[in-house]
Amino acid sequence: MTGHVLTFGETMGLFRAADVGSLADVHEARIGTGGADSNVAIGLSRLGVPAVWVGRVGDDGLGRRVLRDLRGEGVEVRAIVDGGAPTGLMVKEKPLPHRTRVSFYRSGSAGSRLRPEDVDARLVQSAALVHITGITASISTSARETVRSVLAVARSAGVPVSFDVNHRSALWREGDPALVYRELASAADVVFAGEDEAAMLVGGDADPQRLLEAMLALGPSTAVLKRGELGSMASEGGAVVESPALPVPVVDTVGAGDAFVAGFLAGRLQGEDLAGSLRLATAAGAFACMGSGDWESSPRAADLALLEGTEPVSR
Repeated sequence: MTGHVLTFGETMGLFRAADVGSLADVHEARIGTGGADSNVAIGLSRLGVPAVWVGRVGDDGLGRRVLRDLRGEGVEVRAIVDGGAPTGLMVKEKPLPHRTRVSFYRSGSAGSRLRPEDVDARLVQSAALVHITGITASISTSARETVRSVLAVARSAGVPVSFDVNHRSALWREGDPALVYRELASAADVVFAGEDEAAMLVGGDADPQRLLEAMLALGPSTAVLKRGELGSMASEGGAVVESPALPVPVVDTVGAGDAFVAGFLAGRLQGEDLAGSLRLATAAGAFACMGSGDWESSPRAADLALLEGTEPVSR
């Protein structure tokens, strides 16, 4: 592999309630950061794939923390510090031990002011792959135009593109997200979607194999279906492979999809076939479920062997 993976979008400050219960009742929170695109960048970096993240943060403490966290994880950061808008914020609470609720405070945020000129065309042209998400295409008109601009540069330069639908209904107060997602999927080489996202993307068919076929009919060469506790499936070139979910103790599933995507892309870029990439994606997603941060539990390459061990204590 030569070159880096380029991601871009909004990364926010994260306040995570320290205890189970409503925010009306808990008294402490932990501070972190997170965002789908940067989570993928960190996941790739931890698996040995160079990653570059582009985005806007506010000239504030949360913005500085975002940049510190990304750089600390080996991601090359090309950030615009926007003095006219704050860094966005997400708040996670656990109203029940097995349920997480996430609230976003991103209207008018620095990240939502991303615009096409923020992403240097040379970063796109020199990339091994460009990764985009439906979230970035949803947060504002200028961010959506940035996605389209980067896609056009990538297509012109022959740089492959991966697209994770990553639908967030709260970001769509008007318009049809499926139209935008189909536009992006048709321009991508690899498309990731959950079953509900795939049904929205291609029409309401519940059969996973038919969903994969319909995703491929949009134009990508590879389609990947994330099925949660049912595992995952992928298809390309007439082949369909499946990977069962790994039985792990689940702490928090937020960020697991991003780790899954990072694992799959790392596998492909490092020469794995479709089945091997799906296995790596499954392992990375399983690791992410075992911690409470957005990206902190994404595995490093050396961590993957831990899932194969049987002894609970290593000496």
